[in-house]
Amino acid sequence: MAKLYHVPLSPFCRKVRLSLAEKKIECELIEERYWEEQPDFLRRNPAGKVPVLRLDGRLMAESGPICEYLEEKYPEPELLPKGAEARHEVRRLVMWFDDKFHQEVTSKLLYERVNKKVMGAGFPDSRNVKSGARAIKYHLDYMAWLLDHRRWLAGDRMTLADFAAAAHLSALDYISDVDWNRSDVVKDWYAKIKSRPAFRGILSDQVPGFPPPAHYADLDF
Repeated sequence: MAKLYHVPLSPFCRKVRLSLAEKKIECELIEERYWEEQPDFLRRNPAGKVPVLRLDGRLMAESGPICEYLEEKYPEPELLPKGAEARHEVRRLVMWFDDKFHQEVTSKLLYERVNKKVMGAGFPDSRNVKSGARAIKYHLDYMAWLLDHRRWLAGDRMTLADFAAAAHLSALDYISDVDWNRSDVVKDWYAKIKSRPAFRGILSDQVPGFPPPAHYADLDF
């Protein structure tokens, strides 16, 4: 069985978890306190980051290359479309969420509210929290614009772009930092992806000291 060294609310780990589950690859989840820089973990990934996946006799790091490996080795169901243009759009949006959204929103809200406390790194910086709360509105509006023109974020089929977005938003939803009333089309998109069997593990996450809101696991939120 595959093993994934992860942190439950890490959007990068969640993206890999969703890909594994969608492709029906059984995986044992092992929580890793990567910030403690334990020698065993650093041997798995000298960069000291999660996720790290053990699969097919290999140890793999970095969520992007892991998901690309899964797509090449386990192509069904397809999460990267065929065609250079379509694949570029999926990869562009994956980077949008893993880079721009992460820097402007996730790192300002989730990391300030949760990670600092878990790591014993002090109190949230209110300036960062306010900045993240402002920025997420712009990103939700951009998603609404995309979904007004497409069935899914990158086109007519669900792709890795949707999993990247859902990974970040689900982690933020765990701490009630997503205003689902801002856009009906975004809420409908999330309800659709949230109802997939691959999402069940995500919705069952429990982080000690941070109970999720009642709507978090509710498919009819």
